[in-house]
Amino acid sequence: MIIHFAAGYRFGAMFLVFFLTSSKLNEDGKVKKRRIGVDSKEGVQRNWIQVLLNSCFVAVLSVLVGILSDWEEDKCLDSNESVLITKLIGGIIGHFSCRIANSWSSEIGILSRDRPRLITNFKPVLRGTNGAVTKTGLISALAAGTEVGITFVLAGMITTSCIDKMALKELSVIPFSALAGLVGSIIRSLLGAVLQFCGFCELRKKVVAKPGPTVRKIAGRDYLDNDDVNLVSVQLTTLISLAACVYVF
Repeated sequence: MIIHFAAGYRFGAMFLVFFLTSSKLNEDGKVKKRRIGVDSKEGVQRNWIQVLLNSCFVAVLSVLVGILSDWEEDKCLDSNESVLITKLIGGIIGHFSCRIANSWSSEIGILSRDRPRLITNFKPVLRGTNGAVTKTGLISALAAGTEVGITFVLAGMITTSCIDKMALKELSVIPFSALAGLVGSIIRSLLGAVLQFCGFCELRKKVVAKPGPTVRKIAGRDYLDNDDVNLVSVQLTTLISLAACVYVF
């Protein structure tokens, strides 16, 4: 967190929004998942390696922005001024948009009354199935990305003069981050549906993430776990946002 604030107050603000909202949703979600028969321990708790890798990647981007801007005032998103800094900032926005979207879509979507459908074939599946999506979950991902964009813009009003110089470009961060959140959530669902095992334990009567003698397969192969899927989806979304932002800003 210190690194993010040192590199730019907008980065620190996005980190705080991610940490506070995701932590609250994860805690509330564990209790509710147990009530509906979804295993909240298996394949859902993040291990420290994935958290470290995710945090290090965005920290490196933040440090690079700080170095390139001489650790001074937050830079505007303007590819005419600096393509590299704009790309790095776009990547950071995409990173946090995806991380928050993954948390919101997972924790809110699984509790939706909508019938979950597997993203690869749109067939109805049980709640908690990896790779399943709901309208509520997708809307939550869009809302999460929107929140990141609003946070970035509001923090920028205090720490930069960007909104005065290029108001339209700065406000474009909001739809950009919203789309990044949605894309990140879809990538995560696709990875989960194809590369992450999901089954139903006939003995425990709940959806589980590991094969076994009493487990009936629902979808996916046992290549990645939930932490891996989160990690890959975040990194891919970061890179996509990094590459795409120069066409917007």
